[in-house]
Amino acid sequence: MKKVLLISANIMKKPYPVYPLGLDYVAGALRAHYETEILDMNDFASLETLGEQIRGYAPDYIGLSIRNIDNTDTINSRGFLSDYQDLVAVIRQNSPAILILGGSGYTIFPVEFVRALDADYGIAGEGERLPALLHGLENKTDVTALPGIVTKLSQTVPYQVWDGDMHRAFEPDAAHVKYYRSYGGMLNLQTKRGCPFRCSYCTYPHIEGRQMRFFAPEEMAKQARGLQQAGAQYIFLTDSAFNASYEHSLQVAGAFKEAGISIPWGGFFAPTVPPDDYYKKLAAAGLTHVEFGTESMCDTMLTNLQKPFASADVFQAHQSALAAGLHTAHYFLLGGPGENEDTLQDTLNGVDQLERAVFFFFCGIRIYPHTALYDTALREGQISASQNLIEPVFYRSPFISDIEILKKVEAHANGRQNWLIGAGESKATRILPRLYGRGHTGPLWEYLIS
Repeated sequence: MKKVLLISANIMKKPYPVYPLGLDYVAGALRAHYETEILDMNDFASLETLGEQIRGYAPDYIGLSIRNIDNTDTINSRGFLSDYQDLVAVIRQNSPAILILGGSGYTIFPVEFVRALDADYGIAGEGERLPALLHGLENKTDVTALPGIVTKLSQTVPYQVWDGDMHRAFEPDAAHVKYYRSYGGMLNLQTKRGCPFRCSYCTYPHIEGRQMRFFAPEEMAKQARGLQQAGAQYIFLTDSAFNASYEHSLQVAGAFKEAGISIPWGGFFAPTVPPDDYYKKLAAAGLTHVEFGTESMCDTMLTNLQKPFASADVFQAHQSALAAGLHTAHYFLLGGPGENEDTLQDTLNGVDQLERAVFFFFCGIRIYPHTALYDTALREGQISASQNLIEPVFYRSPFISDIEILKKVEAHANGRQNWLIGAGESKATRILPRLYGRGHTGPLWEYLIS
């Protein structure tokens, strides 16, 4: 049986490390016909150690998963391409295996990454297509006929959403699982794929499609129980917005409760108006942390960002979460189309009215292909159609600069601990690792609430 080594390239740990859930699904697709192992760069002290692992495993194929392209921080911007080039150099030095790229970040720049990393192939979209690619390579058929397959000669990518089976292969004793158990205790779960929202800057609909594909609530509860039995202290739901379907999310929570899931869990939510007692029902099933993708408290900006809610909805969702006894955080993306001093002040004033929460502020919005923001930036002449955006490029409001936004937010925050500004998140960087080192588990940003 041929061997496939799957490597998670992500090493971002701010505000907390993220378990490479996607590779579990790739392993699930492979396991019937291939011996598979997962390595996680968060679990390696050096590239030299990785090289030793690669040589020892001697894979026939290596799948490299790219989740993050850069740190999404316009003030202290840093792209990760050079890091991935160093990683690929170590892979090539230690293995003759065919190198195949994949992952959510990769899917945004599939042709560019294959060329920049001199990979053999890539898979744009969901990784369940990997067995079909390997089958084609072994039988010497035309793999370019497969949706999402990228070669060194590709100019465009025929991409379509995966419509086959999706099975997770979770190995509780794997080294990378032990790492996440020991550092924060958080393991991940995805209850659906696809996002129906049309937020102007977001790549989720391109990566996963707009049509929601739901996993059975009973299966989700079974997986959650498996994570709990494996020693997880917290489950993070990776859905783009867990409440994009209120009906399905309630069914999942009910299944959790029925299965006796006793560890806390949380995820991303859209601050839309919830059904009566929605958050109380989720809290009764173990939900403890709600992370709202709010982006602005100005209705003009929410319209410009094509958000599916208004500022009044944010207040209602926030109060509903607080009334259920939940820890609450809001994420803000400042500097989008139409941002000016007045719209920014509306947001800052609105944030002041959100009680008992943590606020993450990002001053500037990264431009990605396949988004409405890309089209806006192109129309305004901020980028060109031929421009390679694999290195960080941010949208610039003509009415207020990123530096002005940063200064105004910092002045308004006035040192408040629960206002975290920029992707560096220095307060979280100082505090959270110490808490993890003392054995605390979960996101822990609730410790910053003042």
